Amino acid sequence: MIQVENVSKQFTLHNQGGAALEVMRGAQLSVAPGECVALVGASGAGKSTLMRMIYGNYLAASGAIRVGALDVVTARPREIIALRREVLGYVSQFLRVVPRVPTRDVVAEPLLALGRPAGEARARAEALLARLNIPPALWELSPLTFSGGEQQRVNIARGFAHEYPALLLDEPTASLDAANRGTVLALIEEAKARGAAIVGIFHDEEARARVCDREVDVSGFAPGAS
Repeated sequence: MIQVENVSKQFTLHNQGGAALEVMRGAQLSVAPGECVALVGASGAGKSTLMRMIYGNYLAASGAIRVGALDVVTARPREIIALRREVLGYVSQFLRVVPRVPTRDVVAEPLLALGRPAGEARARAEALLARLNIPPALWELSPLTFSGGEQQRVNIARGFAHEYPALLLDEPTASLDAANRGTVLALIEEAKARGAAIVGIFHDEEARARVCDREVDVSGFAPGAS
């Protein structure tokens, strides 16, 4: 479902006279439906860079990144938008939403964008918010007024509202207590059971051991790595 083939990446440092900094070379990754693969490696090794290339936020310098039938490296912008709407979900550590939009609508938005009935979308949002212990009294408020842990749970609810065939998870259990962490891991296990292909960054070793089938050390993709 997710296939990374011989991918490289470099950044141009415009404030350094246009110097080119190569950060990744020969990256390889394959994730099957129903599999969760953890990206591991020291801070700065390229975990987030690889994930952002899969999502299409960063453009790879060479190679191919296929999510389903689409090569993200050569895809047109409208194809990337469609991929993100229908196929590839992304749960980041940070909630980015339009101010004053109620929490229920923030979570329901991915389903509404797919044309699902408003009642169905909001019911799904409410079920996820309840499961993630966001009190109903907060559902009509903007999540930007919430604590960091509450915002993280809203972000997770939004990311799991639509049953994406592929998911990218960036520290999904960060800022969460044990009970809510367990709920998030259960959601990941359920996504795997329905066949989602998942790539994740998990600094929590217990979480990684519970939901991940294997690990890929991105340090091996550093330029000059043997």
